[in-house]
Amino acid sequence: MILTGDLTVYLLAVIPLLLFLYYLKNNPERSRLPPGPTPLPIIGNLHQVKVKDMLTSLKEMSEKYGPVFTLHFGPRRAVVLWGYDAVKEALVDQAEEFSGRGALPSFQPVMEDFGPIFSNGNRWKELRRFSTLTLRSFGMGKRSIEERVQEEAWHLIEELKKMKELPFDPTLHLSNAVSNVTCSVIFGKRFEYQDKEFLDLLKMIQNVAAFISSLPGQLYAIFPSVMKYLPGQHQQISPTLSALEKFVERRVKLNQETIDPNNPRDFIDCFLTKMEKEKENPSTEYFMKNLVITVLSLFMAGTETVSTTLRHGLLLILKYPELQEKILVEIDSVIGRDRLPSTEDRSKMPYTDAVIHEIQRFCDIVPLGLPHMVTQDTKFRGFMLRKGTEVYPILSSVLRDPTQFSNPDKFYPGHFLDEKGRFKKNDAFMPFSAGKRICLGDGLARMELFIYITTILQNFNLKPTCDPKDIDIKPRLSGLVNIPAIYELQALLR
Repeated sequence: MILTGDLTVYLLAVIPLLLFLYYLKNNPERSRLPPGPTPLPIIGNLHQVKVKDMLTSLKEMSEKYGPVFTLHFGPRRAVVLWGYDAVKEALVDQAEEFSGRGALPSFQPVMEDFGPIFSNGNRWKELRRFSTLTLRSFGMGKRSIEERVQEEAWHLIEELKKMKELPFDPTLHLSNAVSNVTCSVIFGKRFEYQDKEFLDLLKMIQNVAAFISSLPGQLYAIFPSVMKYLPGQHQQISPTLSALEKFVERRVKLNQETIDPNNPRDFIDCFLTKMEKEKENPSTEYFMKNLVITVLSLFMAGTETVSTTLRHGLLLILKYPELQEKILVEIDSVIGRDRLPSTEDRSKMPYTDAVIHEIQRFCDIVPLGLPHMVTQDTKFRGFMLRKGTEVYPILSSVLRDPTQFSNPDKFYPGHFLDEKGRFKKNDAFMPFSAGKRICLGDGLARMELFIYITTILQNFNLKPTCDPKDIDIKPRLSGLVNIPAIYELQALLR
């Protein structure tokens, strides 16, 4: 009787699994998808990937199944694109078909499907178009935005002088400088570096990136329906986003009370004016929730990605002192000491330009990229991807593609220099993605990185607080964002 009972339990456990595997093998829809490992119920392929080292697992699967393969992140099925050729073919050559946004469960409770980053369809197209045009009207890509960056670079130098050459953590200084440029456009003002409310906001944005990139945060993205009931850092994501949302709501209310439709002061004024013009349109995308989430998205993205890249960059400059020496030669010969650097200087400073590009490539700020979604039934490399299929273009696999970069796993500015020392472009340089979903502030980010790094080195010699050989340049956290280790440096006046 005991044996019979054990056999019954065993069959009850095994038969559903066998039926599930048979279904997957003979499912006609699956047969048209790219190959991939067979998933298990509920957990999908999680038993075959290392969540703490996702990139290594994906690389191993690409070697087995090819550059386009299917993977189940728990119950979520996605097509993974690995390497420059596959990612370019999807995001650039078939840009429209791959322009959808996949699910981002960590942000969804607050952001939902509003704003230009998290939405799809007509809402996304309308808000992205409006955001792009409005940002340009406030100087994005024009000299006026460069002047804002230069002004903020001057403020940053003045703040660094206050450190009196003592060791300090540059995190908040860099976040302040970067965020203030974005704030000047979306809020119409910059904040003082000692402003307590603003410092609290910057810490919140850093915490969101850390929470999402932690192990619990990554598991929450895979199992949101389960993880929302379990304790962990991921429980802080929504409350932190809600606090940031409330700050934006307060800023919007201030604008509403003082707006002059004929003289818009900032992005918020422009959106409010558009809302008023379209208030009789029942299908308008210009309403309060879209305004708040659009501004919040620009505020967060315009702060975290560039400031984190700068932190990586200064750490690499501390690790490799020869970088600073060579950059200083170009700064002294092209810019000198009597004026602020400008974007016009970049073309005359090929080594500096190459170093900054290599910083972006090597630090690999958003390694997995944001999930995409195909907007219609799409043929891709002989496979059929049904409308709504999630797609993960792995940006790290592009930035470290050995067919595009000779030393992909090493920091090597020569990736962007030709044999004569001139700057050399590389189409595989995609730190902020590519195609229709490329980062809205890509041009501004490149401008900020060049001006901030050259202005800092124009005024200071950066010194590490330990032997450069002992500096660890591996990310402290690696999930949605690669977050560098916490470190201190000394800024010695030149």
